[in-house]
Amino acid sequence: MAGITNTAFRRLCRESGAGLYVSEMITSRALVERTPESLRLITHHESEKTRSIQLYGVDPKTVAEAVTFLVAEDRADHIDLNFGCPVPKVTRKGGGSALPWKLDLFRAIVEGAVKAAGDIPLTIKMRKGIDDEHLTYLEAARAAEGAGVAAIALHGRTANQFYSGQADWSSIATLKETITSVPILGNGDIWSAEDAIRMVDETGCDGVVVGRGCLGRPWLFGDLDAAFRARAGQISQAEAEAAYTKPPLGTVMSALRRHTELLTEFNGDEGRACRDIRKHIAWYFKGYAVGHEVRRALALVDSIAEMDELLATMDPLEPYPGEGAEGPRGRAGSPKRTVLPQGWLDSRSLDGIDYTELAEAERDDSGG
Repeated sequence: MAGITNTAFRRLCRESGAGLYVSEMITSRALVERTPESLRLITHHESEKTRSIQLYGVDPKTVAEAVTFLVAEDRADHIDLNFGCPVPKVTRKGGGSALPWKLDLFRAIVEGAVKAAGDIPLTIKMRKGIDDEHLTYLEAARAAEGAGVAAIALHGRTANQFYSGQADWSSIATLKETITSVPILGNGDIWSAEDAIRMVDETGCDGVVVGRGCLGRPWLFGDLDAAFRARAGQISQAEAEAAYTKPPLGTVMSALRRHTELLTEFNGDEGRACRDIRKHIAWYFKGYAVGHEVRRALALVDSIAEMDELLATMDPLEPYPGEGAEGPRGRAGSPKRTVLPQGWLDSRSLDGIDYTELAEAERDDSGG
């Protein structure tokens, strides 16, 4: 979700429903070095009452320093460590979903971060492992539990799967059976409120983490809020289903425009905001009868005024298309061998691994 879950999108989602909205992944070294971009990315709007920041890194000392900075500067109310990112530029340096294979390194990072966080809750997110022959999630979860994390989130895929195929929810159930003192959150293939409730019912997990399912659908969180209130008996199931958002095209158009306004505020530049919104257009209009030429034109606008002119040519009364607007969104990719440092899988320790090379994973402040 790098480049997606900035403060603009978080605010838009929060306007639709309750939830904990986490920042995009921030590289710990970039934060320690106070790079302007990392400081911009951890900035929260005053309306964000629970400030949640996600970090990644490979060096226990640097990660702890980043957490210390966030605490000392009163920048966060919750910190999450990402051990789930599968993209090559992260895993090739031993970061993200590659790191839990080196269990001692994983343990050192988590223990140091929890200690640095103090009273601020620190959670972790991870995948099942690198591939089916190199699973790491149970051992890593036990280490995280021992370190004192506040919760553990598991994406039911390996790094090799990337986002392809179906998430293995049974692994979430296994983790919930194994770890009893820490809340377990499930992640993977939550495309609707019904999916979220089904995951909780099937796995016993304590909550869900949503990633790609909210792309172009910020109102999903309102649906989730209604669904979980119904599950808790606070409202009826009929009331929950009546509250689910099935937006006509006009509602989607308004969300797109509002998103662009918030991006303008975040970037301080309307042109940059219009360029930033381009990747969201296909997600917003998934399933709707919006022609290729209009979509292409929206992806070329340089101002909100130009956007308004194009939106005025569309039919705001076009009804919700149903199944066409639902289901998977974002690029699933295909299974692929995870790019790892040379010799990474030879052992569970760092013996023989050039740690100075791993530390270069901390240099990229894009977060992956």
